Amino acid sequence: MPDIVENSLMLIAAGEFSVGILGNAFIAVVNFMDWIKKRKIASIDLILTSLAISRICLLCIILLDCFILVLYPDVYTAGKQMRIIDFFWTLTNHLSVWFATCLSIFYFLKIANFFHPLFLWMKWRIGSVIPRILLGCLTLSVFISLPVIENLNDDFRGCVKAKWKRNLTLRCRVNKAQYASIKICLNLLTLFPLSVSLISFFLLIFSLWRHTRQMQLTATGDPSTEAHVEAMKAIISFFLLFLVYYLAFLIATSSYFMPETELAVMLGELIALIYPSSHSFILILGNHKLKQASLRVLWKIKATAATTATLAILVVLTSLHNPPGPPLL
Repeated sequence: MPDIVENSLMLIAAGEFSVGILGNAFIAVVNFMDWIKKRKIASIDLILTSLAISRICLLCIILLDCFILVLYPDVYTAGKQMRIIDFFWTLTNHLSVWFATCLSIFYFLKIANFFHPLFLWMKWRIGSVIPRILLGCLTLSVFISLPVIENLNDDFRGCVKAKWKRNLTLRCRVNKAQYASIKICLNLLTLFPLSVSLISFFLLIFSLWRHTRQMQLTATGDPSTEAHVEAMKAIISFFLLFLVYYLAFLIATSSYFMPETELAVMLGELIALIYPSSHSFILILGNHKLKQASLRVLWKIKATAATTATLAILVVLTSLHNPPGPPLL
């Protein structure tokens, strides 16, 4: 790739990374401070904090991979440390998906209105088992990521940095099938939590439909309807953004077979950064505590900026009204 293209893509990646870190770090810090203040943490806050931390790690891994690809090609193609990056990328990717699925299930159980005994039992138990569920998601993600260390990406990274596809080695060509099969298996493993999120979304729609029929809502609506709508917004935004991320991930990992492999990897990673960066702000706007905290922060920033501007104007006006005196002899 030309240097100007590489520099432009790196600048965009750094911008997306900064936005994503800002949103996810805000979620984690607000919930952590509330945890310290109250000496306990709500289940929803624990899920959001875990999700934010996993996405911060995912953002760091994606950006690090971009920088090494452009700035340190020798490390990218031959460095054994790249196996560690591949492992943590797969780990944080699956953690992010599983934690978002836990959030979807939690919204569904807390907001939906069903009277089946199993649903009522799960609704009653969900708050107490959330820490164990999150720990189980972490354990499962680690086991899913272990094959990466043994089987993945040495040949792939050599082909990414290859300048001429015709000169690829025989080993690079014959391992395409093995590489593709591993990637397909790893990607298909994310379909199960996505399916669970989608089922939660449709059940919430059904619950809302039943609720509107029972309550015969007025134009102003009621709190239960608003809760349904906010939960569906969070779930559908996660689902749509993850589809974009999943497509970008397929582009990056399938670039092994594309003419401009390095460019395809960079573009795939740039698109992949959109999902963990933007979804955090949707979660902030959909959570009352986080939304109020963000408004307070914005108000303080606005007040500080106004005070700074006022002081600057006063300094300028003072200097104009009080010109310096004549020089001393």
